[in-house]
Amino acid sequence: MTSMPAADDGSLRVCFVCSGNICRSAMGEAVLRHLLDQAGLSNAVLTSSAGIGDWHIGERADVRTLAALNRRGYDATAHRARLFDPIWFDSLDLIIALDRGNERALRSWAGTDEARDRVALLRRFDPSVSASAGALLDVPDPYYDDGAFEEVLDQVESGCRGLVAHLARLVAVGVTAR
Repeated sequence: MTSMPAADDGSLRVCFVCSGNICRSAMGEAVLRHLLDQAGLSNAVLTSSAGIGDWHIGERADVRTLAALNRRGYDATAHRARLFDPIWFDSLDLIIALDRGNERALRSWAGTDEARDRVALLRRFDPSVSASAGALLDVPDPYYDDGAFEEVLDQVESGCRGLVAHLARLVAVGVTAR
């Protein structure tokens, strides 16, 4: 398993998690990092990503992911897929699942109720989606649908904008890393 560097500066730590860490979570990490930089929060919030499966460890983001991100001005060229390690629960403040299957897996790996409470679906932060929206809370995996990458990126961007607003509120009231 890969190590999660310790945050010793009080920064909040957010990790996006999807199935293989080459499409949705890679998008989330790149978009959030960009939006945090624009909001002046890049020193207060650290972001990363991982997958629940080991199919793509060490690989770059999917070329379709990179192309969609590049068209909108995001850079994920340095991205390398990695596997989420349950020991990371101790050092992460928020674990963002991209669909309910990922959310269930992460919650099952969490050792405590406190750790389970740090797992959230990205679209729960999207102000355009009702919390009771059911399937709308899932960001669909575009891996098997070449035409879905732009729509998925739309959903990731919208969720990340809401997430930045949430994180900005935490930073404003002085919430720091665990």
